[in-house]
Amino acid sequence: MLRVTGAERFLIDPETERDGELFVVDGLVAEGAPDDAEVLDASGCVVTPGLVNAHHHLLQTAFRTLPGTRGVAMRDWLPTMAAAYAAAGVDAELAGIAASVGVAEALLSGVTTVADHHLTWPPGADSVAIAHATADAARALGGRLVFVRGSARDDPQEAAASAEAIVQSFTADVPGGLSPDGMLQLAVGPAGVHSDSRETFELLGEVAARHGLRRRTQANEQVDVEIAREKYGRRPIELLDEWGWLAPDVTLAHLCAVTTDEIARLAEAAVTATHAPGCDLPMGWGIAPVAALRDAGIAVGLGTSGGGSNDAGHLLADARLALQVAPLVGRPLAAREVLGMATEGSALGLGRSELGHLRPGGAGDLCVWDVSGAADAGVADPVAGLLWANPGRRPKHVVVAGRVVVRDYELVSADERELVGALRRRVGR
Repeated sequence: MLRVTGAERFLIDPETERDGELFVVDGLVAEGAPDDAEVLDASGCVVTPGLVNAHHHLLQTAFRTLPGTRGVAMRDWLPTMAAAYAAAGVDAELAGIAASVGVAEALLSGVTTVADHHLTWPPGADSVAIAHATADAARALGGRLVFVRGSARDDPQEAAASAEAIVQSFTADVPGGLSPDGMLQLAVGPAGVHSDSRETFELLGEVAARHGLRRRTQANEQVDVEIAREKYGRRPIELLDEWGWLAPDVTLAHLCAVTTDEIARLAEAAVTATHAPGCDLPMGWGIAPVAALRDAGIAVGLGTSGGGSNDAGHLLADARLALQVAPLVGRPLAAREVLGMATEGSALGLGRSELGHLRPGGAGDLCVWDVSGAADAGVADPVAGLLWANPGRRPKHVVVAGRVVVRDYELVSADERELVGALRRRVGR
């Protein structure tokens, strides 16, 4: 039980703000709390829902700023990353260590839920062990995880069998793809039509249908459009429609190069989208027309993508970047719109109506942001200032399901230095 008090502003959801107090009871936002509830002082702070990173590749936390991976075409980036994975030896140990650092980074920057699109499955790798190592790392730190059994040029039958095995291994804990406590969710997702065949999409779709899982993939990045044209003489959205992957349970990440007609097609199919400017812009892969997507009625979330292309898992920094680049591809976006994308917009793409807001009955996931320092001096609107001012901002406190997991800028259940040391020992960097 928790009582958060003294905040300058509580951002309940993108459209609702208030002052006063906020209560969390049994992991959920409540109307009140017993007198003996823990008090979290938020004086001089703005309180927001926990951020939801709708698209990450946690394994890539171990592979940042590698030579030959910056400002290059994706067709050159992919083999460079593959060589790095092969040299390091991707296994459950590395997956767990990388996830520990990636989730720690997420929590320390205000992200309470991470969707991990895991695409790297070396021949002979124990996929069940990799999935469990990743899930265990997140749970130990107190973060929520969506583990996506992805595929990138995997054999379709093997990918589907692996996805089925992962689901079966979690069956007792994750009925219907979601654990009873909401801390772990399972999903499936090919990398995209540029790497995976129709059979892969169909077989993973069958696993999703069998177990009630969400489906996620990437579409309309630079290489996706090029290869779809070369290989099929079609555009990615056309192929996804034919292959049964334009539906309300599907989320498409990136969407840098979409036409007006394709946006209408996506809206009609009720798919959701994920914007990843911190990956797409510096790599030269394009900028999603977020305003046009939103104006068409498409729910848009926000993701960082992985360390191999972004180098950081700081979702609020990417929200700021989204604000800055929006006018280049349409109308400007308001700070509250983008905060909504980083919270409830991302949660909608996961099918998680309890996440991304602080309305009564919602998940008790929140961030306390100190706005009393020099970086926020002169700010007229402290909510907009969360994005526009102080680009390296980190939250003072972070709460997940009513449990304080970051207190006074430090992890509660782990030593950040020990996590970093383990990764350094494993990869030699």
